[in-house]
Amino acid sequence: MRKLILSMNITLDGFIAGPRCELDWHFSYWNSEMARYAANQLALVDTILLGRVTYTAMAKHWPFVLMDDTFPRDDIAFADMMNTHSKFVFSNTLAEASWYNSTLVKEEPASAIRKLKRMPGKDMIIFGSGRLAKSLIKQDLIDEYILWTYPVILGEGKTLFGDTGRPSSLRLVTSTAFSSGVVLMDYHVCRSA
Repeated sequence: MRKLILSMNITLDGFIAGPRCELDWHFSYWNSEMARYAANQLALVDTILLGRVTYTAMAKHWPFVLMDDTFPRDDIAFADMMNTHSKFVFSNTLAEASWYNSTLVKEEPASAIRKLKRMPGKDMIIFGSGRLAKSLIKQDLIDEYILWTYPVILGEGKTLFGDTGRPSSLRLVTSTAFSSGVVLMDYHVCRSA
């Protein structure tokens, strides 16, 4: 069965976005080391799951990166995969998903994810998409948490785990410290058989 991986930026005090969904706190920390790690991570999956807000932002950005000569060359492999991997966007309000290789899903996320997990292919990943991630945490459908922990204190904002309940028992598999001060922690979910 395919695994579902959540890759999420998070602050030291546990926020995934500011109170008005601001994400600007993490941009200045991104560097080429992190880009290489993210590209290697994305190469291990073939399906990206996104909520409407994240999908809309990414669909406006990634298709144009490969044509932008000012875009860091270290991020090109990641950009190519973002554009070519299968993408499933979960939304009841979008009319269409026009980004290449995207499928609009109107079905309840947990039910759709259970079906996707049984399909052949590599593992799947969720980038950001806080509301979608929280709904899947509640249903215990996430198998791995890759948390990019930024040396930032927001004091307030949107949390990942606050009102979702807790995931099953987690086991730290790896941690990687980047020169920017970001620490990546990769947790696998431990479920009883």
